[in-house]
This record gives sequence, structure tokens and C-alpha cells, in this order.
Amino acid sequence: MTLSRHARGVYAIAPTPFAADGALDLESVDRMVDFYAAAGVDGLTVLGQLGEAPKLDHAEALAVVRRVVDRAAFPVVVGVSAPGFAAMRSLSVAAMDLGAAGVMIAPPSSLRTDDQIVNYYAGAAAAIGADTPFVIQDYPLTFTVVMTPEVIRRIATDNPNCVMLKHEDWPGLEKISALRAFEEREAMPRLSVLCGNGGLFLDFETERGADGAMTGYCFPEMLVDVVKASAAGRRDEAHDLFDAHLPLLRYEQQPGIGLAVRKYVLARRGVLATDTQRTPAARLSSAAIAEVDYLLDRLARHDARAKVSS
Repeated sequence: MTLSRHARGVYAIAPTPFAADGALDLESVDRMVDFYAAAGVDGLTVLGQLGEAPKLDHAEALAVVRRVVDRAAFPVVVGVSAPGFAAMRSLSVAAMDLGAAGVMIAPPSSLRTDDQIVNYYAGAAAAIGADTPFVIQDYPLTFTVVMTPEVIRRIATDNPNCVMLKHEDWPGLEKISALRAFEEREAMPRLSVLCGNGGLFLDFETERGADGAMTGYCFPEMLVDVVKASAAGRRDEAHDLFDAHLPLLRYEQQPGIGLAVRKYVLARRGVLATDTQRTPAARLSSAAIAEVDYLLDRLARHDARAKVSS
């Protein structure tokens, strides 16, 4: 299941489950994979920005990859971002040997000029090997690296193993349109465009030409349904469902506590045994927990899947 530039649908970003003492919780990994499969996702991404990858050592990272790949019946993308190419190559080779479909690479925050960004990805593409497909993670709000459509065009054109863009720019709708215009003029190869940023603009991103979502919202079923409805031309249906989830989605996307919200809801849904994060980590206050519970209750009036046990 090698990652393709024609990939579509929802590739959920998975959290890394931990036991209460901070150890890896591999039983929850199994349950999590089954949960995403039941939700109808088309793939799964592990060790991403909210997968707490920097808090894992190399052996733990590979343990997560092995467990997910062995259980999943869909493509698995592995985040391999690292300060240097040696570590990136080591994790990439190991992940692909375990059966991963491809890898995701975020730019280091030190990059500033267009040429620096293009050259970095050329080095990364060479380091992981020409046979390893990779995803560009474009998230300037977190990484502070701004990639213009022209920069992305250059990366995709120069590196045949670049097959996907994880689009997380904000505002970013015009970027999607610009990239699709490049493709229509045959100025760049086609990229699968899956959108992140919590899914905050997924309702319009699909209409601009995005192929789906690569994000970790705690109700992946909504992402799947919105992408399918949009692809089928059922615009109002897609927007109505998205609008019902928007208050919780917005709350979950708050910087700092977003992962805490996501893990709390997934624990309430019975996916994770605990909502534990490894330190350093932000924690939910009692007031924040009450607010999330309130949002879940309100959402359940419109989407029965939000009815969770107390």
C-alpha cells in the first residue's frame, strides 16, 4: 500500500496512547486502529505533530509503527521529521521496512527563504530514498515556515517521490486553488492535497480542490462524511454536518490544549484507556472539562455519535 499522488479521503492523524504512568499503551493502539477503521478512514498517520513524536525514543516510535501497521488494513503514513537527515533516514527506512505506505516531513523552523526550503526538501527526499513517497507538511502557524504555491510547485517538480501535501496554511483556500491551477496548466505534477489544521476549513477546502483531510479531530466519522458528501455534490448536507461539529472542532483546535481536548474526548469515547500526555504537556482545568462535556451534549442533539458514556 504505497502512498499515491492520487490518494483521496481521510487519513486521520492518530494520537499516541499512553498509560497513566506514561508508558506506551499498545492495547489502546489496537483499539484506536479498530476505531478509525470503523469510522471509515482511508488511511492513518502516526507520529505527527500531535502524536507527541518528540517525546518518544527511536525504539518506542518503531513499536508504535509496527503495532499500527500490523493491525491496519489501510495505508499508514509515518511522521519522520527530525533535526538532521541521518535520524530522518533511519526512521524512514525502518518504517518502510515495517510496511508503512510513506512518510511525512515538516520543515525545520530555521528555514526562511524560498531557496532554503526547496533545498531542504531536496536533501530530505534524497536522504529517505527515491523509492519512499513523502508528504510535505505545510503548517506555518506552528513551524513558522511560509511555503508559497510556487515553492510547493518547485518541491513537487524537483522530487518525484513527493506525492502529497498536508495543507495547513491559514488562510489557505487560495493556495489550494493556485496549486490546482498549476496542475491544470501542467506546470507541476499532481499532488494529493489533504487538509489539516484541525479541519477548521474542510467544508470549503474540499470545494477548492482538496482531496480530503489529514487531521485528528476526535470525531473522524464527521470528516469522512463531509468529504464523501462534498465529493458527491451534496453541498448543503456537507455544510450542515460540519456546522454542527464546528463549536467542538474550534474548541479542540486551541493552541496549547488542543491535544488535551482530543485525548479527553477519545478517552470518553472508549478509544483510549487514559487521556495521558507525556510531559511537558498542557492539562485541562475542571472548567475546561465542563465546557467540553457541554459541547458534547449539545453536539449529540444533532449527531447521535456524540452521545458518550459519563
